[in-house]
Amino acid sequence: MTTQSAQNPYDARPWTKHYDKHVPASMLPYPEHALQDFLTRTVQKQPNDVALITTAKLPLVGRLSAGVTYRELDNASNALAAALVDMGLKKGETVAVVLPNCTAFAIAYYGILKAGGIVAATNPTYPPTKMEYQINDCDARFVVCLSLFYTMIKGFQHKTKIEKVIVANIKDYLPPLAKLLFTVAKEKKDGHAVTIQTGDMAFLDVLKQYAGKKVDVTVTADDIAVFQYTGGTTGVSKGAMSTHRALVTNTYQIQKWTGMSEGIFPVRMNEMTFLGAIPMFHAYGLVALLTQSVSAGGTIILIPNPRDVDEVVDVIDHYKPNVFLGVPALYNAVNNHKRVQEGQVSLKSFVFNSSGSAPLPPETKRSFEAKSNSQIAEGFGMSEILVACHSNPIIGANKLNSVGMPFPDVDVRIVSLDDGVTPMQIGEPGELIVHCINMMTGYYKLPTETANTLRVVDGKIWLYTGDIAYMDEEGYFYLIDRKKDMALIGGFNVYPANIEKVIKDHPSVLEVGVAAIPHPEKVGQEALKAWIVLKPDMTATEEEIIKHCEKYLAMYEVPRRISFIAELPKTAVGKTLRRELIRLEMEQ
Repeated sequence: MTTQSAQNPYDARPWTKHYDKHVPASMLPYPEHALQDFLTRTVQKQPNDVALITTAKLPLVGRLSAGVTYRELDNASNALAAALVDMGLKKGETVAVVLPNCTAFAIAYYGILKAGGIVAATNPTYPPTKMEYQINDCDARFVVCLSLFYTMIKGFQHKTKIEKVIVANIKDYLPPLAKLLFTVAKEKKDGHAVTIQTGDMAFLDVLKQYAGKKVDVTVTADDIAVFQYTGGTTGVSKGAMSTHRALVTNTYQIQKWTGMSEGIFPVRMNEMTFLGAIPMFHAYGLVALLTQSVSAGGTIILIPNPRDVDEVVDVIDHYKPNVFLGVPALYNAVNNHKRVQEGQVSLKSFVFNSSGSAPLPPETKRSFEAKSNSQIAEGFGMSEILVACHSNPIIGANKLNSVGMPFPDVDVRIVSLDDGVTPMQIGEPGELIVHCINMMTGYYKLPTETANTLRVVDGKIWLYTGDIAYMDEEGYFYLIDRKKDMALIGGFNVYPANIEKVIKDHPSVLEVGVAAIPHPEKVGQEALKAWIVLKPDMTATEEEIIKHCEKYLAMYEVPRRISFIAELPKTAVGKTLRRELIRLEMEQ
């Protein structure tokens, strides 16, 4: 007779046996408080320490900086909270934020939370129709935006519930000389200079008018804090609702897991300097960067445009940050930057590095770790699990291609792709499902999608991730691919992510995307295609790529159609848009 433990190897949480010594099997009970209380506590301990650094590099002058202290961040967010309440924001209402990584984003985030509001941050680079959809979907009456996007928002305001727009300028917190030169040379030319219409207000004017004021709004752990919109890479984006409890719990989990509060790193927790390149409008940047830094009392060096790799590398060179929270595309770009390749810029200041949002190619990991003498801990999270539920350990085995082990108090199963319930055995692939405190309460106004994603099994609510994965004997998890990206080639299940890792190991390949396209000759069947970006000054042929793949892949896994392109279509955090590649193929 088969025992229950043999049928379900996950209930015993085997991964806890392989935790680093400083990580307990359980952290229950977690503190219960609102997210903004992290800021309040840090202000009490270190009010004059710098929370955020805005930087700019000027010709003939060099790099200049301007810092905002924790006291200033607290006071400014208090003022914004008072303004929002005075303007009519009610507890539980949503405020849309359309800002890149800048001081105004942090002020808006904590100001909205202090007012009892819900933060709905959207990607500032979205086209008007997508931005309009998200702002309309979240029912926001108030928007805090960058002046660069103000005209666009006003263009669709009449089709939304927007009543007032608060307009920040990217120059607001620049160093004085940089602000002056920006005003003279770039503000109008680049579209940052706008005329604010009647009824709307400039960000700094709001803070000045309400300076010194506070609000008294009771916010509990179970109140909704964030609508984190999914990327919409496989359809319409959805607003995942997360509570203060969820984000607070995950913040404590990350602190314990990384050892920030355990003295493991050569720098103290409040001396952590974060490279602020990962977008804070994304779940990863919102929790692992902004919330984590504020809770730790660290400093974020703000980078508004992470695609400007020259700026990223120059910031690394100038400030020597010690925490790099990145995505594979960013690590890859830094690895291959000319100044890094030639040894002009050192990566050895980093003591902690984390990668998420997309699979980390082994070559990218090896290259960065060799250059920095520090490891990258790959992890896993989702907009629906704000922000992380798995990570490789900081001290223990850091396994290639693995997203590591579940955090304390996280239950995980791999279930059958056929019935979505039957637990798969160790090493067998299936769908990854998760039960944890920091999973969403549901999708806003989407009961059917919520019911499809959050399902009750064995008396618990499980979040069905849509990821195909497996677990090894030590409780490490390995993501194979998204269910929706899985291809059927010659009757076999094929996973594009696995093929991408193999191609990425070719010495000439900088980036690659693989997807299934309709077979050009066999109606109703699929064929694999690879789109490849080559490294500068490197060459490769289709035949060379195919031969490379044949060394490591089954014949049915080898893409026989290759295109060399200049750039892959990606999301704001570096995920390859396979659907866009397929669309381009179909158009051709």
